[in-house]
Amino acid sequence: MRYFTSFLIIIPLIFLSGCNSSQGGSSGDWSSNFVVWQGNMYIFNDTTVEEVDEQIGKIEEYSDNEANKFSSNIFSNIYDVGTEIYKIKDTSTDEAIAVKIQDKYFKGINRGKYGS
Repeated sequence: MRYFTSFLIIIPLIFLSGCNSSQGGSSGDWSSNFVVWQGNMYIFNDTTVEEVDEQIGKIEEYSDNEANKFSSNIFSNIYDVGTEIYKIKDTSTDEAIAVKIQDKYFKGINRGKYGS
């Protein structure tokens, strides 16, 4: 009986430990298409912009696996390494940035610090 009671306590603990969602240290929104630039997470959809200013960076790392640890400050879960990042004309990078895909510029909205 003592072994059965121990079994009933240990099994639920094993299952509950598998439900921990603290892997990767991310903000937990890996279901969105994003770029992390200068520590901020920018969420992208199909919104385009017509005018951009200067290029401010390139995607340095790509992964669609939340458990990955990134060694750079510019990474994405949707855009390939080398994708160019631009400042949007008359818009602060605190608000939004753009990425160039073929001949279009797609807008990403700042959702705050990555990992917070």
